[in-house]
Amino acid sequence: MLFSRRLWARTGALTLLLLPFSALFAAVAALRRLAYRRRWLATVRIGVPVIIVGNITAGGSGKTPMTIWLVNRLRARGYRPGVVSRGYGGEARGCVEVSASGSPAEVGDEPLLIHLKTGAPVVVGRDRVAAARTLLARHPGIDLIVADDGLQHYRLARDVELVVVDAAAGFGNGWPLPAGPLREPRSRLRAADALIQVVRPGARPRELAAWRADFVAGQAWPLRTPDARRPLQALPHGDWLAATGIGRPEGFFDLLALHGVRFTPRAFPDHHPFTPADLPTDGRVLMTEKDAVKCRDFAGADWWAVELEAAPEPALVDWLDARIPR
Repeated sequence: MLFSRRLWARTGALTLLLLPFSALFAAVAALRRLAYRRRWLATVRIGVPVIIVGNITAGGSGKTPMTIWLVNRLRARGYRPGVVSRGYGGEARGCVEVSASGSPAEVGDEPLLIHLKTGAPVVVGRDRVAAARTLLARHPGIDLIVADDGLQHYRLARDVELVVVDAAAGFGNGWPLPAGPLREPRSRLRAADALIQVVRPGARPRELAAWRADFVAGQAWPLRTPDARRPLQALPHGDWLAATGIGRPEGFFDLLALHGVRFTPRAFPDHHPFTPADLPTDGRVLMTEKDAVKCRDFAGADWWAVELEAAPEPALVDWLDARIPR
């Protein structure tokens, strides 16, 4: 993924070599979307409203923190939401419900984190319709479903589409996969209900007609004793190893620098399956919560997780409160 991000940031010789494959990818994606628009392929309504949180680019864009924020907002307003996700990086087959003690190797790190941070039921499955039906069968009280990373899963009918874009990365070089990061053309954004620009620490907002959501630091907590939470600024002084396997590791490093933390950065590929050999068990380590769910069973005594939270602008919160169906 790190190599792909460098490739997708500009147009070079390798980009040009990949353009025939990108043309084929774009044609297939356009034909597939047309098939659903013309109803040659059928969409499925599952009986409760569905909100999509997705993007048109490959790689990390901030969908998971936005999904967590949205689910918690819905619960605070009296909804009983559930979540469906593909479970990228997990080995689960069919539809599997996520449990707090579940393995990220089975269900994926992001679905597990969503469940832990919200308490909402989460089911993973490549077939989002089957996952949604499984979710409703096991939890009949659910009155709304949030589909994490389901924008291109057109078989699942949706009531609201929220498209997330990372302010730092934007749309890369603007080419479709594999020459660029685009899953769909930028024109696809016109059909979405809302475009949300996630602004990470140190990044500048892009000139987009979009709502804004900032990434902010929450509290930090030791992996062995998660209840011993404290502000990031209250961490012990000294040098840390900042290690992460997320789509945009520089966002995490910039956040730590913004809060005056002294650290050595170490970036792993997105969804990296951490093992005890990856990090010093006797060292001082900082990581994101997405990384922490994969290190719970072998964490060192001084390994800490840092919360990365989405903070949408008030106007977006008001718009969502008015737009979400009852």
